[in-house]
Amino acid sequence: MSRPLYRGVTGIRIPDNSIDPWDSQSKDKTDKDGLDKKGSSDQSPLQLRSPFRLLFADNSSSKYGATENGFSPDPFVLGTPRSRHKLILLFMKFSIVFIVIFALAGSFWWTVSISTTSRGNIYHGYRRLQEKLVSDLLDIGEISYAPSRTKELEFCSQEFENYVPCFNTSDNLAQGYSDGGEFDRQCGHELKQNCLLLSPTNYKIPLRWPTGRDVIWVSNVKITAQEVLSSGSLTKRMMMLDEEQISFRSASLMFDGVEDYSHQIAEMIGLRNESNFIQTGVRTILDIGCGYGSFGAHLFHSQLLTMCIANYEPSGSQVQLTLERGLPAMVASFTTKQLPYPSLSFDMLHCARCGIDWDQKDGILLIEADRLLKPGGYFVWTSPVTNARNKDSQQRWKFIHEFTENLCWDMLSQQDETVVWKKTSKIKCYNSRKNGPPPPPLCSRGYDVESPYYRDLQNCIGGTHSSRWISIEKRATWPSRDHPKKHELGIHGLQPDEFVEDAESWRTAVHNYWSLLSPLIFSDHPKRPGDEDPPPPYNMLRNVLDMNAHFGGFNSALLHSGKSVWVMNVVPTNGLNYLPLIQDRGYVGVLHDWCEAFPTYPRTYDLVHAAGFLSLETAQPHRCTMLDIFIEIDRLLRPEVCKYSVLYSSFMVKNEIVR
Repeated sequence: MSRPLYRGVTGIRIPDNSIDPWDSQSKDKTDKDGLDKKGSSDQSPLQLRSPFRLLFADNSSSKYGATENGFSPDPFVLGTPRSRHKLILLFMKFSIVFIVIFALAGSFWWTVSISTTSRGNIYHGYRRLQEKLVSDLLDIGEISYAPSRTKELEFCSQEFENYVPCFNTSDNLAQGYSDGGEFDRQCGHELKQNCLLLSPTNYKIPLRWPTGRDVIWVSNVKITAQEVLSSGSLTKRMMMLDEEQISFRSASLMFDGVEDYSHQIAEMIGLRNESNFIQTGVRTILDIGCGYGSFGAHLFHSQLLTMCIANYEPSGSQVQLTLERGLPAMVASFTTKQLPYPSLSFDMLHCARCGIDWDQKDGILLIEADRLLKPGGYFVWTSPVTNARNKDSQQRWKFIHEFTENLCWDMLSQQDETVVWKKTSKIKCYNSRKNGPPPPPLCSRGYDVESPYYRDLQNCIGGTHSSRWISIEKRATWPSRDHPKKHELGIHGLQPDEFVEDAESWRTAVHNYWSLLSPLIFSDHPKRPGDEDPPPPYNMLRNVLDMNAHFGGFNSALLHSGKSVWVMNVVPTNGLNYLPLIQDRGYVGVLHDWCEAFPTYPRTYDLVHAAGFLSLETAQPHRCTMLDIFIEIDRLLRPEVCKYSVLYSSFMVKNEIVR
């Protein structure tokens, strides 16, 4: 016969003088039977209950604190509130301990499961990262601080004062280049000059912007009085020369006014004046053979950004004087190579007596102009050929007129020597061109390179396969263009979150840069007698070069913070190509291989910015040394107290400013 369980189940106290449990069995059984007869609600009070019934059992007691079986309540009895509370806490503690042990065991198992090969890859990758960091810092340290290393660099002779590598007309002619090829950029034929360029003897600090836009020092550029007074492009004649300065007064009554000229172009397009260019979708302009940049200087007031390009000139350079005025410019030639800009880059192309014979080479130069022009963009040409009466000029004008029709350009207006065309925004136009001389074909999809790098000129119409084929009228106007929408970012393979994060990081970086640069700039440029204190940021930085522009975020952050600068956004050829995005945002930029010389004159930039450049270069096989790159940076920077270079690399712990 099985023994019956006591009501207390466990933990029950039994007095010392109690009778033998076996003797009390009969009494307990009699009491139980009596309770059953009375219909007690507890049908089986002695059977083992489920955990929930143990926790939530009926524990009502008398007002004297006695339980229903006559015993005082024990603090460890399961049926009491206190016991249930302690049991719950105990259960939770065991659960937490179990979860922690399980998590640690899982983490340990995952760690052990990593193969020896994976651990080796991680270790070697970390070692490579450390080696690159050490190499970068050593290169910078040796060049910037080590006296023994600096002694190896000598100063170049005075004849290299305005030296521009890769542009040597006499050498190109000697090597057989002709028919315009002598003006092309030819790198690799000449020996590198491992020396530091000397500044002109009487070099002076450029005047602060915007004063420096209209007045420059003669001693800072290489030009003669005869070159100033000689005939040339429309804007070349708008100069006044005195003993020390050259003044550019575009509104002067003594010269042909750029204001009247730009107003005329606006009226030919159908606008009230040049300030309305923005409303038609015009923001970036390529000024071919720009003279000395007066056209772009005037349009700057209307928030238009004009990039000046011209051939290399050993003296009286259009590019050098334009950069000295604080305006965008670079050496480039419309001759035999495609320019290092993406297809569909500019809203307007301008050529005012630029010296280019557009009718030559079967119109291939016009095809290159069409490649650079965005759909719906404008081509403005001012030349005596358009209004000449001699037979030869009329024949040339007839060819250009017919050829532009085959390019699907619509001639909007002609006044005197100036003609304005508008490029089609409808690709189907190319399928309905007139018969006659065979029109240039469309480039095949595989041959239509969006961003060529000094490739030979192509005799086919490019850009028609690009997802960026969008009319300028359908694009956002400036400054909204600086903030592309989601579908516009998708064209360039970007997500909005990635773009916004980049923009915010650069705004913070610019704030940090200026907190370091402003005291240096102010201390280097004390006010002259009679001058007022210049407001921050003192307007001493105007020409900025970004060696690794990425999305153009540094350019955008500078403008957002109110800095009166312009930025040459350079996209390295060995990195990701976001130059089309930069151009679409309303900025100017160029592709470039930094193991080659940048196409500009010495002493043309106030600040060189190199975010992530070192890590980008060290990730590639070494085609050039860091010393070569820093010599080139030294050539680009303006001398003495105007020289600043901000270096920032993902390998570096903090920003460094090298003066």
